[in-house]
Amino acid sequence: METTVIKCEIADHIARVTIDNPPVNAMSPQFPQEMMLVFDRISDMDDVRVVVLTGQGKVFCAGADIKSRVGRVAEPGDHWQNSRTSRESFHCIMECKKPVICALNGPALGAGLAVAASCDILIASEKGSLGLPEINVGLLGGGRHAMRLFGHSLTRRMMFTGYRVPASELYRLGIIEAVTAPEDLMDAAMDMARDIASKSPIAMKFAKHSLNTIEEMSLRDGYRFEQGMTGELGQYEDSKEAMRAFAEKRPPVFKGK
Repeated sequence: METTVIKCEIADHIARVTIDNPPVNAMSPQFPQEMMLVFDRISDMDDVRVVVLTGQGKVFCAGADIKSRVGRVAEPGDHWQNSRTSRESFHCIMECKKPVICALNGPALGAGLAVAASCDILIASEKGSLGLPEINVGLLGGGRHAMRLFGHSLTRRMMFTGYRVPASELYRLGIIEAVTAPEDLMDAAMDMARDIASKSPIAMKFAKHSLNTIEEMSLRDGYRFEQGMTGELGQYEDSKEAMRAFAEKRPPVFKGK
């Protein structure tokens, strides 16, 4: 893929996607367009089974590019166009058919928090953090995404004060799965990615679709949906192979069919 600020490398069924927009990986105009392009293509790539998303340098994503907004005269419709593309740059991660691991190498702030919260699994280096600093620069945003991760009081503290939650606290709260030394972050993320890539890609696609769908359903409706997905998944050869391998006490051989 020919992209400038969102880089993608694929090997061994794992797509490694890197936000690379120095110095702080802020959301430039091409950021959402390239994020959508990369994740939409990954959804349709049979050779990709899992994604690792990280940032280049010391910051995961600093959110909106504030400096580019200072003194700029907005054209009619700019706010709505920018808001729409920003939203879709988050939703393309959530809606990606492949699981996405967020490897939080540094701060994820504002819209950067929304990017991280749109991933399926989060791990962080000791330098990682999540925050909503918009209150300090005359903006709002990211609160609804923060609610996917944090409780009532802490979400409001973050939004009202700009408080950044450090990696140690994120781990204590169960927001992230692991905290590593900075130099060990990608090894930990890739180990988790290899584990996911070893599973049936058909089952993984069904699992992510099911989780996304039931997130805001009632218990009864959500479990009914899962039961329907289980019944449909059982018609695939990968499902039959998984059961045969279990009975025969051998590793399964998945073909994505």
